[in-house]
Amino acid sequence: MSLEKELEARSGGKCELCGSVEGLSVLEVAPSDGSAQQSIFVCANCKNQIESAELDENHFNCLNDSMWSEVPAVVVMSYRLLNALGRQDLVDMMYMEDDVKAWADAESIGANEEEDSVVHKDSNGVTLQTGDTVVITKDLDVKGTSFVAKRGTAVRNIGLVKNDSTLIEGRVNGVKIQILTKFLKKS
Repeated sequence: MSLEKELEARSGGKCELCGSVEGLSVLEVAPSDGSAQQSIFVCANCKNQIESAELDENHFNCLNDSMWSEVPAVVVMSYRLLNALGRQDLVDMMYMEDDVKAWADAESIGANEEEDSVVHKDSNGVTLQTGDTVVITKDLDVKGTSFVAKRGTAVRNIGLVKNDSTLIEGRVNGVKIQILTKFLKKS
């Protein structure tokens, strides 16, 4: 049985991440030996986003389900995508055996991009890293919403905005927003 036929049978003819039935193909989850155990069956949309590392967070809401798959390769890809999207809340809920966790940590989505070229610093000049916790130092009106991000609010598991050292991404009141680093201090 060919790899594609084996994965199609395992997945029931659907994308193992989002459930789409359009444009399905094999994606090896690196590092991979090319076997069905280390590959997943995905739609063209998921595959293109994973390979380009340009992720649409709305499309990948499907990871809420696929992260619980019984197929280790699907769990590993879900873990990597959730990390790339900055969804630490969901990553923290995942359970993986030690060997699967090591495989998941072996690579990441977008790791080949040069993130070190832009340095993000808080209002005190302290360097910020992805996953840090920061505190807002001034009440901030949040564009597009009806709430104010209050001074003293902790923003956990921040993400760094590529190519702009003055912005970070984080969740305040459950909404993912971008915040100027000059209004933050690392906690």
